[in-house]
Amino acid sequence: MANHDEYIYPTGFEDAIIGCDMENYRFIMDKSKMIDILMERDEMTYEDAVEFCVYNIWGAYVSVHQPIYVDLGTLEELTEILGL
Repeated sequence: MANHDEYIYPTGFEDAIIGCDMENYRFIMDKSKMIDILMERDEMTYEDAVEFCVYNIWGAYVSVHQPIYVDLGTLEELTEILGL
């Protein structure tokens, strides 16, 4: 994990940072971009990239300042995915 004072993020995923929560010193990261980075940089399949992120990044507790990982989409797209 890289550290910029209070803000931390997984090293090598700088391009997936899409914002920050300045009140709680947390970066906001796009999960799809993280998957894309692994597929391109490490030549992983989509399934392997998702599995890697789930078990090694998104599911790991590092600090109260760890990033917020989000799925981006329109309201319509997200409600469809969530079955709402």
